Amino acid sequence: MLRITVGNNMQRNTVMVDSNTTLRQVLTENGIDYATGAGMTTLDGTPLQPGDLDKTFDSFGITESAYLLRVTKTDNA
Repeated sequence: MLRITVGNNMQRNTVMVDSNTTLRQVLTENGIDYATGAGMTTLDGTPLQPGDLDKTFDSFGITESAYLLRVTKTDNA
């Protein structure tokens, strides 16, 4: 089992997942909207490319823990 910190600008949670789980599954199960707004989804600080959300943590070589974050760019007031 992997310890994944998943979140966005407002909240972060740590969840335990199997290494064969896709990144998209973790984002969806944790209510993280990755499809709207200007922003970037990263895995351990590295921006994800098109198609990466359907890859497993195992395919990225994650063996213990990782940060899967969706950071949305907001306008400054």
